[in-house]
Amino acid sequence: MYKLAKGAALVLLSVAITACSSSPEDDEFTSKASPEVLYSQARTSMELGNYSKAVRTLEALDSRYPFGPHKTQTQLDLIFAYYKMDDVASGLANIDRFLRLNPTHPNVDYVYYMRGLTNMQADSYLFHDMMNIDRTDRDPKNAEDAFKDFDRLLKSYPNSKYAADAQQRMQYLKNRLARYSINVARYYIKMNAWSAAAVRAQTVLEKFPGTPEAESALEIMAIAYEELGQEQLRANTLTVMKANFPNNELVSN
Repeated sequence: MYKLAKGAALVLLSVAITACSSSPEDDEFTSKASPEVLYSQARTSMELGNYSKAVRTLEALDSRYPFGPHKTQTQLDLIFAYYKMDDVASGLANIDRFLRLNPTHPNVDYVYYMRGLTNMQADSYLFHDMMNIDRTDRDPKNAEDAFKDFDRLLKSYPNSKYAADAQQRMQYLKNRLARYSINVARYYIKMNAWSAAAVRAQTVLEKFPGTPEAESALEIMAIAYEELGQEQLRANTLTVMKANFPNNELVSN
C-alpha cells in the first residue's frame, strides 16, 4: 500500500512538472496577444481542465493589463484556478488582494467561500485520506481559519447561494476541531495533567456543541475531576452524561 501511494505521488509530481512547462511559442503568443484573446484562451484552458496553462495566461493578463476590461474576472478566475491546482499560498494571496482592492464587489461572498475552501484544502492531506489515516492530531490552524471564513460568509451574506454548502462544511470543521481537542485532552491525561485535560475537554462542549466528541469530552472531565478530588464537578458531569448518554459505562452501572 505504501509503494502504491508513493508511486501515485511520483506520477502526480511528474504530471505537475509537465503541465507547468511552457514552450517559447506559448510565451511569444502571450506577450503579443490582446487582453480579449488572452482571456478567451484562459477560459478555454479552464473549461478543458488545464488549470496550469490557465494560470500562466491569467497571470500574464493580470500583469500586462491590470486595468483592462477583464481585471476583476481575471482575479476571480485565478483564485479558482489556484484552488484547482492545490496552490494554497498563491490562492490565499490572491484572495486577500481581491478583498483588499474590491471590498464591495458583488462576488465578495464567493471570494470568502473560496477562502474557506482553500483553507480546508490546506488542512487536507490527500494520501492520508486515500489510506484512511486519521490525522486529526495535526495543527488545526487552517481548519480554524476555514471555519472563520465560512462563519463570516454566513453572517455577512446569509442569503448567498454558497451559504448552505458553507454551513455543511462548518459542521465538518466543528467535528474535526473537536476531535483535535479530544486528542489534546487525552495527551494531558497520559501526562497526568488532570486540570488541563478537564479544561480542554470542557472547551469541546462550549465551542463545539453537538459534535460526536461530546461523550468523550464528558468522560475525560469525569475522570479528571475524580483524579483532582472534585467530587461535585464530577457528579455534575455524570448527571449531564446520564441525561445525554445513558448507555455510557460510567453511568449505566
